[in-house]
Amino acid sequence: MNMAVLTRPAVLILLGPPGAGKGTQARMLEEKFGYVQLSTGDLLREAVAAGTPAGLAAKAVMEAGQLVSDEIVINILRDRLTEPDCTKGVILDGFPRTTVQAAALDELLAETQQKINAAISLEVDDAAMVTRISGRYTCGGCGEGYHDSFKQPAEAGKCDKCGSTEMKRRADDNAETVASRLEAYHAQTAPLIDYYRGKDVLQTTNAMGDIADIARDMAAIVTTATGQ
Repeated sequence: MNMAVLTRPAVLILLGPPGAGKGTQARMLEEKFGYVQLSTGDLLREAVAAGTPAGLAAKAVMEAGQLVSDEIVINILRDRLTEPDCTKGVILDGFPRTTVQAAALDELLAETQQKINAAISLEVDDAAMVTRISGRYTCGGCGEGYHDSFKQPAEAGKCDKCGSTEMKRRADDNAETVASRLEAYHAQTAPLIDYYRGKDVLQTTNAMGDIADIARDMAAIVTTATGQ
């Protein structure tokens, strides 16, 4: 008698400092595997807009100018994991940020009988990251991305895609701020690498190369980790 194998939705975690390409790679994994990218910011906004109990709790805290607690974030994530679009799997981007949050996530996944298939660390060179991030800017018309060193428009100051001459830079995309963000990442979030290494789910990939090459490496990791 053949027994159906009960499979649970995959859970992937992307680790890496700001600008490492987690968002880009998450979107590519979404397209390839049918998973859903879940970022903390989006989760909070969606829960507040939906008026869920956890969303209302988050709204009250944010309106008071305070940080949303780990408990509220976990409750919002618990609700989100029950949505139909998460049946294949999810990619967590930006959560957990600390080992305390990681332990809380483990407890939540134990409730749902899920597990973390892989925590993928996008490895970068700090000095190169400062150059990468501080040089980027976007078209104010269509959002096309450019870079002082790596990707300039064919005609200076004019978007190749839509022809707009309005170019924008994020105020925090400067060398000093980027270096500070990298330092904060290493101090606060990098310990998660040791945490997930101890759980035997840590995988690493060089995130300084070509986007397509990184995507192939990521896909191979996910395929092995999930059995797809």
